[in-house]
Amino acid sequence: MTTLANPVTWLAGYIPDLPTPLDESGAIDLAAFRRLCERQIAAGVSAIVAGETTGESSTLTPAEHDTIVRAAVETARGRVRVIAGAGSNSTSQAIEMTRRAEAVGADAVLSVVPYYNKPMQAGIYAHFVAIASSTRLPIVLHDVPARTIRELADDTLVRLAGSGQFIGLKDATGDVARTLRLRSRLPQGFRMLSGDDMTALAFIANGGDGCISVISNVAPELCLEIFSNCRQGRLQTARYLQNRLAPLTSALCRESPAALKYALCLLGFMSPGTRLPIVGLADAAKAEVAAAIADIGDEDLACPIENRSGPRLRKGPAGTS
Repeated sequence: MTTLANPVTWLAGYIPDLPTPLDESGAIDLAAFRRLCERQIAAGVSAIVAGETTGESSTLTPAEHDTIVRAAVETARGRVRVIAGAGSNSTSQAIEMTRRAEAVGADAVLSVVPYYNKPMQAGIYAHFVAIASSTRLPIVLHDVPARTIRELADDTLVRLAGSGQFIGLKDATGDVARTLRLRSRLPQGFRMLSGDDMTALAFIANGGDGCISVISNVAPELCLEIFSNCRQGRLQTARYLQNRLAPLTSALCRESPAALKYALCLLGFMSPGTRLPIVGLADAAKAEVAAAIADIGDEDLACPIENRSGPRLRKGPAGTS
């Protein structure tokens, strides 16, 4: 674990929620995962997320989850922060995941509102306090009611943020006004990041600090340009760049993480394999992803040929591989 500075300096911008590459046998492809990490570091991100939603964390064994987080830490070598997914609808399991993430060197954990159980707000608060009591790691909260049914209410968030151990929120509600509503009630150093690529620019323009993102896995440089232009008040440029990514963002959001894995396969970074209950894309969805990548038109999206693990993207009328 690296020494953490104030999260203002690193928990910001576009932070990729990395997928977990699998080989033909269904085992984790660590070489491909390290390539994904190195690409993001080279692009200039401040942090990476390993073993969370996009990483198909619910299908990873504890040993596999440890392996992914450890590989991210070893690849990062202190150059960026590593945020480990460590959420569960069981408080004891979330505590165990958090402790394991700390043991393998993670810099922080991303902890989701308990899903399926539908706890009351008092239970959600107690859940997160119990996790915080079990670790010295900083905690980024994750509010994604589309998956958890229960939301992290504003008042509960404010109570938790009063503890310096809770350093930020991944807000996947799509509520772009939430930053305006809460900024004055939260500690100055508390970071608010979008967890929804479709509305991320509006969230940042309203005072958000960045996005924990799926699309940045495909176009990290463009995403960082969007953030930089937004922060510098060049909203027209930021919107232009966002619009370039919009078709691919839409495709990835509908079928995540299968669509993301297929996109990265087209670019040569990994195979498209997933684990049940996630399956590969239908042909129509594959064509949509390929066309959206071709429309972006950046040659530097592609993986160097010598590092390829998938088919080379050929740009043609349909952008197919």
